[in-house]
Amino acid sequence: MTTMSDDITTDYSAAGDPRRHVLLNPDEDLAGPDSYPRMWNMSAGMAFFQAVIRPDTPDRPEYVGVPMPSSTTDLETRGARIFAVARWNALWEAAQFRRRFFHDDTDTDADDFALLPPDLARIADLGDNNIVFIPRTQTRYYDYAPLFHLLPRATLDRFGLPMLSGGQWPFWAELANPDLYLPVDFSQRLSRAWAATIWRHLMPGSPQIAFTKDDPIRILAHNLDFWVPAVSEAMEDEMRTWPIVDTDGPSGPVRLSNGEILEGVTAGGPRVGSDLWAGEVEAAEFVERTIDAADKTGRLRDILDAVRTHRVHDDFSDRWSHAKEDFERTLNHKRSKVSVTFVELDPGPRPGDRSHRPARLQRLLGPAQPPRPRSGGRPAQRSHLPHRRREDPRLQESQRRIEAARTHSRPGGTLLRPELTPKQRSGLSTRRATIKDPWS
Repeated sequence: MTTMSDDITTDYSAAGDPRRHVLLNPDEDLAGPDSYPRMWNMSAGMAFFQAVIRPDTPDRPEYVGVPMPSSTTDLETRGARIFAVARWNALWEAAQFRRRFFHDDTDTDADDFALLPPDLARIADLGDNNIVFIPRTQTRYYDYAPLFHLLPRATLDRFGLPMLSGGQWPFWAELANPDLYLPVDFSQRLSRAWAATIWRHLMPGSPQIAFTKDDPIRILAHNLDFWVPAVSEAMEDEMRTWPIVDTDGPSGPVRLSNGEILEGVTAGGPRVGSDLWAGEVEAAEFVERTIDAADKTGRLRDILDAVRTHRVHDDFSDRWSHAKEDFERTLNHKRSKVSVTFVELDPGPRPGDRSHRPARLQRLLGPAQPPRPRSGGRPAQRSHLPHRRREDPRLQESQRRIEAARTHSRPGGTLLRPELTPKQRSGLSTRRATIKDPWS
């Protein structure tokens, strides 16, 4: 594992070793499954607040990375900035109204601890916004610290991540820069580790390898920025259930320095501080609470339902999975459910039926004759037997002539024509007279 630091020694038991403030020795009791992973919160009373204000509708926190002084900065400047960030973040219950506890440079009667550094004061002057200050680092460890400290030790080992000391939320102060002891690709490793932790909650029964890298749910699982608001919501929901410290501070409506009443807030004592989770069992429960909170912060269930409803073949890899089997079964089931409707068409007029003729032609030709009824009510049947033929004189005459022609034929000879009647001969001569000779 490539880290930001060139120091690869693993023995950091010395009391003055700065790594003791960042890394956790795997042999310590705090590294056991009953204590690790761990996330804790410190009460606002530890930052010298006797009372806090609680808005009726708190805004969701927004994280802003700010530069923190290095160890080479003079102690007074460094200490003032660390203290200001710690006091600001301790007012998590005040949410968007936390800037009301700090004075600006024009207030000459304000104490030093009630002032903000110039760059932080400019952010506070932007308005009532629920902003949480975090140190700006290359690995973005503090951006994703709540997600990192939900991972069990086995997951850290699997993805090559170190065991760090218990995380703090909101951020108060850092005793050592964690970038020196984290891998260069910390965010990428954490993204894969987090996706592996929550995948069974998103797609139960179907492993990640059964989907392509372009699958929408797989992309969503790796998006750490999507899950940070959800885990923040889950942590605040938990801390709001903690008891309130009984102090001598003010309570009830909040009156501003100009005498006006701040609407929509109530003053009261700060809440106690405690562990948000400690151990793999409590961390696993908080993972589930984070997924539930993602419905509120990012409409997670709606996204999952939309993706599952509009699945395509490109979402699946060559591996078998329950999701792929359900998709193919649903697809084939829908195909078999294609309805076929038979439409009765008008066959049109039947042969010999003159009822469809126009009215003028109908008057000229006369009414259509109804079909001749058959004896016995049964339709006529065609037959090749001589005794079943119709007794039609014209048909008998034609048949007689054909039989006569056959009797006068001989093998190799010319078929003799039947004798023509005078009327037929006159018809032939008439037709011959109408033909014009092209050589005449």
